Amino acid sequence: MKELFSVFVNAPWDKVKTKKLTEIRLLSLKSVFEKYPVVERKFFEDLSENISKNMHYSWFECIRRIVGPDKEDYGIQNWNIIWAMDLDNRIYQFLFQKVEKSDETQAVMVGLAPPELVRLFSEYKSDAILRILSVLNNPKKIKFLMGLAPKGISLAVEQQLIKANKNELDKIEFVNSLKDIPNFQGQWFFPRNPMCPVCNGLLIEKMDDVKGFQKLECPQCGYERKKK
Repeated sequence: MKELFSVFVNAPWDKVKTKKLTEIRLLSLKSVFEKYPVVERKFFEDLSENISKNMHYSWFECIRRIVGPDKEDYGIQNWNIIWAMDLDNRIYQFLFQKVEKSDETQAVMVGLAPPELVRLFSEYKSDAILRILSVLNNPKKIKFLMGLAPKGISLAVEQQLIKANKNELDKIEFVNSLKDIPNFQGQWFFPRNPMCPVCNGLLIEKMDDVKGFQKLECPQCGYERKKK
């Protein structure tokens, strides 16, 4: 079974802003290499310069979710995709992940598509990587190149937050409903005692220790009278 990454993006070409998600499926490079190949920082510096200088190089914040080969969800912040076409109409799709190593940040190539690239990488290994990265940074050989970057937080995290917020809201509403029920001496009950004629508060029973009889007293305004 092929190990695939699924990346869900808001399509950069969606001019009407439907927010419809497009799935990009890329083969894990663990199926080709023993470990993910590291890409030198110079490649990304040159790419950034080409994006700023060339109209057919562009950058979009549109990655919304990344699912790994084992169906695990990743945070999207450290991931990018390069999607390009050369003058011979060959498509290139690469998935990169930024990783912290010692005191520096590196980028590793973790996925690629389409299948033709997989066969090329399987046969020529690192030589194929160097050659293709060189092509991607040559504006004269590229018809278009899009860099896809994260947008906000992962949809998976967003959905968890929405669910958590809903649960919290349900709890708050329940507690607020309990506040409408009076609580005296730790027991919940509906009021049966008479109401205060002065402030309309609930009268409670108390013993008048001086006069020696039960009385009704209002805890709000202090009104009191002998219990009948």
